[in-house]
Amino acid sequence: MWLPIPPREIEGLPAGPRYHHWDGAEDFPADPADCAFYVVPYMRPPAVGQRPLSRMRSVQVVQTLSAGTDHVEPALRQLPPGVRLCNARGVHEASTAELTLTLILASLRGVPDFVRAQDKGEWRGGFRPALADKSVLIVGYGSIGAAIEDRLAPFELARVARVARSARTTERGPVHPLADLPALLPQADVVVLSTPLTDATRHLADAGFLSRMKDGALLVNVARGAVVDTEALLTELESGRLSAALDVTDPEPLPPEHPLWRAPGVLVSPHVGGPTSAFRPRAERLLTDQLSRWVNREPLRNVILTTGAAGA
Repeated sequence: MWLPIPPREIEGLPAGPRYHHWDGAEDFPADPADCAFYVVPYMRPPAVGQRPLSRMRSVQVVQTLSAGTDHVEPALRQLPPGVRLCNARGVHEASTAELTLTLILASLRGVPDFVRAQDKGEWRGGFRPALADKSVLIVGYGSIGAAIEDRLAPFELARVARVARSARTTERGPVHPLADLPALLPQADVVVLSTPLTDATRHLADAGFLSRMKDGALLVNVARGAVVDTEALLTELESGRLSAALDVTDPEPLPPEHPLWRAPGVLVSPHVGGPTSAFRPRAERLLTDQLSRWVNREPLRNVILTTGAAGA
């Protein structure tokens, strides 16, 4: 078992397996060919997490500590059939939802302007938009999208609309399919992207998507940078028609000379939705549960795909 957290620091790991700590170092802790359960290093470049996979001939489970799995999926074709890929559902919902709310409020209330004014010793008052009475559209209504709505609930919104791959009904109301986006976008004051990055969602927020957003609307991306067409977004930002709050960008990390840094009406945070004090205890609980299930031959949680299966 390869774990990115030192095994001795994780309480409750099942006895029996041999545990090795590897968090992306140049040297492997053991022969990758002997690894049966691989936990991908967290917040490392995709090439780091993918590097040992081509040599993992005995691997049965690949477990990410992120909600998204796009950073390892390209290397899965190197694995034998039957390997299960699991994500970290249950680990990042609270932190990502907190940051989403932070980005919305900071952008609407002009907090970045206040910080710049404070640096200059300037007192800048005036009216700012409130979140109250706004309409919010959440695009990507999985566990993170639902957690975002949970935290929006006390803010006296006019409306929350939800979009996912397919339509369904929740306790909070209907979830619309992606096909309904053209009709929903013009009604939203705030559009939150919390969808996984897939072939279907890459550049989902393209020029057509953005053009349908109402004048003055705010785009918030806590999904993956490539869900947004960066050039199309820059066009809207530079025109002043839209504003944006981005925890993820394309490219990422954002190069120092990139125009997004200087575009008007944009707030950029450096992909910090997940890495908070809430991460470690939740990640450790996930690992102890998954490894116990694997040792006891019980069904694993959060299985995204199985290599060799139809559609994988």
